[in-house]
Amino acid sequence: MSIVFSPKITAVVESLRKLPTIGKKSSQRLALHLLDKSPETAIALANSLLDATKHISKCRECQVLTEKEICDICNSNSRDNTRLCIIENILDMIAIEDAGIFKGKYFVLNGRISPLDGIGPNELKLDTLQQIISSRDIDEVILAISPTVEGETTAHFISQMISKNIKISRIGFGVPFGGELEYLDQQTLLHAFNARTNV
Repeated sequence: MSIVFSPKITAVVESLRKLPTIGKKSSQRLALHLLDKSPETAIALANSLLDATKHISKCRECQVLTEKEICDICNSNSRDNTRLCIIENILDMIAIEDAGIFKGKYFVLNGRISPLDGIGPNELKLDTLQQIISSRDIDEVILAISPTVEGETTAHFISQMISKNIKISRIGFGVPFGGELEYLDQQTLLHAFNARTNV
């Protein structure tokens, strides 16, 4: 016999299940912990999420989540404006920043071209990327995109839309096909950046 939760508990469980990597058992465990053992944590979490959704948006330039119109990295004078690293998601940027291997600027795609999932160039804001590349004196575009089928398609599409006067490179060494950048250790990521190849 399975336990039937009340509608309100079920609503919490189902909301948690929508999060990445959270399955049925994990969502039940989290919901019950928050509601039974730590209601003050549940209230604090709900309040911080509500506050964040009201004040967080995407940076006008790189698409990273920020409380400002333009994020600190895009606004920084100490970053190298001539190098642009194109990444799939914010977690990739965090991994690269934590490794301390890149001092240029970023553009976050927030996905990969995947026609089966209804994701094309428009959903990835590639028109915004094109405007950024056209309006800056960029010498090198680094494609730090995971080597998956969708990642290869995305990298190829972007390399075709960039001017031939700009060096285009792709990280690769130590990144297995199908691997996700956010899961690489800092040393592997450092080698991948240093061993990037021209596209």
